[in-house]
Amino acid sequence: MNPYARLFAITGARAFTIGNLMARLPMGMFSVSAVIMIAGSRGSYALAGAVTATGLAATAVVAPWTARLVDRLGQARIALPATALAVLGSLALLLCVHYGAPDWTLFAAYAATATTPNTGAMSRARWSHLLKGDEKALHAANSFEQAADELCFMLGPVLAAFLCGTLFPEAGTLVGAVLLMTGMLVFAAQRSTEPPPRPRTAARTASPLRARGMPPLLVAFLAMGAVFGSMEVVTIAFADAQGHKAAAGVVLALQAAGSCAAGLLYGATRPVGPANRRFPLCVAAMTALMCLPLLAAALTGSLVALAVSLLIAGMATAPTMVTGMTLVQSRTPDDRLNEGMTLAVTALLGGIACGSAAGGWAVERVSATAGYGVPVAAAAAALLVALASAPLTRARRHATARTS
Repeated sequence: MNPYARLFAITGARAFTIGNLMARLPMGMFSVSAVIMIAGSRGSYALAGAVTATGLAATAVVAPWTARLVDRLGQARIALPATALAVLGSLALLLCVHYGAPDWTLFAAYAATATTPNTGAMSRARWSHLLKGDEKALHAANSFEQAADELCFMLGPVLAAFLCGTLFPEAGTLVGAVLLMTGMLVFAAQRSTEPPPRPRTAARTASPLRARGMPPLLVAFLAMGAVFGSMEVVTIAFADAQGHKAAAGVVLALQAAGSCAAGLLYGATRPVGPANRRFPLCVAAMTALMCLPLLAAALTGSLVALAVSLLIAGMATAPTMVTGMTLVQSRTPDDRLNEGMTLAVTALLGGIACGSAAGGWAVERVSATAGYGVPVAAAAAALLVALASAPLTRARRHATARTS
């Protein structure tokens, strides 16, 4: 039986997946919509970038706390009011821009959107609850979720740019807010698939940050985020240097498409060996394939060759992320699963911010072609962390086996 057909044969799985996808699509829309809306109204990309960076920083601080409450009190009980607050923040930003409010109000409004729950983590937590003990099915579920992430982040910016360009500058933010709230209402209504809340007991569970193997894994996620952040900035700069800046979105979408296809294929195959052994191999493959865009840019200078190289390079992304998220799930205490996965996403976001800055610096100080060295270096850093932590993980496992 097709592994994905088996997943969606579970009662309620289709409904919560539809709601989750509706709520997840705006995650790829909001930042692009905000930049277009603010830059168009205030004439400053610097202001637009600063506002979105503030929102990213606020999310990095608030998201783990929101996830902790979700674990402790339940998804529906926390996700709905948290989403409502985030939607109000988006609408406040829209109104502040439209009516010319002072610049500081834009920062305050966008920071309020940091309460947006991690919809991907909540969906993965539901699969983990429904498929407990079935590693093959959980592998397929994680692969599907990663493919869904890639699809949403591929379509979100395109939809946002289309809405803002063809309707009015605030359209992307407005439609994103409606999709987010509607999707979360549909998702939260599926109570039969919701994991039970895990109230904090007298015997407190250790933070996921203290779980064995988690700190180096989060560092690897940080480095992988730098790969994605730098690749986006450098590709836009390279396309602009070639006189085809408008084509940058299509080129980046090919990278996401390659990852999406690879994720679905990866989920349909049976994983070979434990995840902790597969992870360094996946990161090594990603590091090798990230050299292709650098070679394409340096040797050909062709945007078409670059697009093909990004399509191929993207195929290593989803398997690496799926395996990494599987490790996060296995190393996080059951009663803090949302928090653990949100920490991984927070590390990715932090890496994206750092990678964007590093990629922009390389483009300005050297060249757009040389900028492709940044994602290669970031991937190599992730590989070093994965390889360095692998012996430690094995040693702890052997020590546990000897004492049991």
